Amino acid sequence: MFELLYQPLFSWSEHILFLARLLSGTIMIYFGWPKITDLRSNANDFVKMGFQPGILWGTIIAILEFFGGIGMILGLLTAPIAFAYAFQMIMGTLWKSTRANKPFSDYSYDLLLFVMMLIILSFGPGNYSIFF
Repeated sequence: MFELLYQPLFSWSEHILFLARLLSGTIMIYFGWPKITDLRSNANDFVKMGFQPGILWGTIIAILEFFGGIGMILGLLTAPIAFAYAFQMIMGTLWKSTRANKPFSDYSYDLLLFVMMLIILSFGPGNYSIFF
């Protein structure tokens, strides 16, 4: 009986994977754009958070978020991008929850993006992608 309820969603799985890629890529670009356009300020932010050298870590994250977001939308190298972004999100969660003592509401978004990346890693990019 429950299989009948889930069957219609399963038939839409390729569209849902595309939507997950589109939304996560858009989010990555949104947060990556300010970082990629002002690497010096981004590096200073990373130094303030305790990541040394800030220019190295800030540039890596800026490139991952901006160009990784474009790749995610296109479905280009989705698995390595999803893995790197999942790693970034879990590290951000750990940093916010332990070192910065932020409340759950400040890192729950990171956890949602982490799980979205795990879903993309588990099921692949879907049919609407350029390259796995």
